[in-house]
Amino acid sequence: MRIGTRGSALALAQAHETRDRLMAAHGLSADDFEIVVIKTTGDRILDRPLKEIGGKGLFTREIEDALLSHQIDIAVHSMKDMPTIQPDGLVIDCYLPREDVRDAFVSSSFAGISDLPQGAVVGSSSLRRRAQLAARRPDLQLVEFRGNVQTRLKKLEEGVAVATFLAMAGLSRLGMLHVARGAVEPDEMLPAVAQGCIGVERRADDAQTAALLAAISDRDSTLRVTAERAFLARLDGSCQTPIAGLAELAGDQLRLRGEILRPDGSEVIAGERIGPSSDGAAMGTDLAGELRGRAPSDFFDWS
Repeated sequence: MRIGTRGSALALAQAHETRDRLMAAHGLSADDFEIVVIKTTGDRILDRPLKEIGGKGLFTREIEDALLSHQIDIAVHSMKDMPTIQPDGLVIDCYLPREDVRDAFVSSSFAGISDLPQGAVVGSSSLRRRAQLAARRPDLQLVEFRGNVQTRLKKLEEGVAVATFLAMAGLSRLGMLHVARGAVEPDEMLPAVAQGCIGVERRADDAQTAALLAAISDRDSTLRVTAERAFLARLDGSCQTPIAGLAELAGDQLRLRGEILRPDGSEVIAGERIGPSSDGAAMGTDLAGELRGRAPSDFFDWS
């Protein structure tokens, strides 16, 4: 089985986790797999914000092209990077057990957001994180911070900024949790939709691969991510509006929280739904419809 992935340390860790779970589930060996590294447009262009060069699909397009052309058999993705619509012929119906959903506060000098001095420079390439931070601390200076985990940590060392944010899940998968000064609780910064979840994409007509992947797909992750991505799909399209969402399970009940923000943090519109976990997709769509209805006509940036 050929597993397609981006080439960053985190992407490779996720590909290896997928391989190891398939090995354990089916009694296979490492020799039964090949990790195929595919460089994406998003990996090559690091000097411009994502919204200027095409958004989330820049991290997936080349990998999905390889899947459609049978150069690889499955593709492993960070679900928070995935567009809500897959190309014709491809599906994602396998989600691995979800990691920590929270953001990590990273700084060599300060312990948390509230400890940052007036006017401190904070680096982030995430529209969501920048808007949430601007809403909480409008005094801070926010600068663009593209690149993988190692690149962003190097920028901190070089003094480009005094703090940044990473995903706790990524640091955990890299064995680098020591880098975080602490986790930012969802009540303080609601995470990105599907943050912490690995998804495995396949060709829709590949029944053999579907059967192999079914053995490693996690039910709770599937229920949660399905609700969150339904919420995102109702809002997203080509929209560049910062969006956050998190679904949590308590038995058979699902609580979905969502928010949309102006990029400058000047307005935040939030809401939630609670209901049966089997209704997650409908809850996501309904919550998104409510937030859209409450937003002023000039709220969404469709550029």
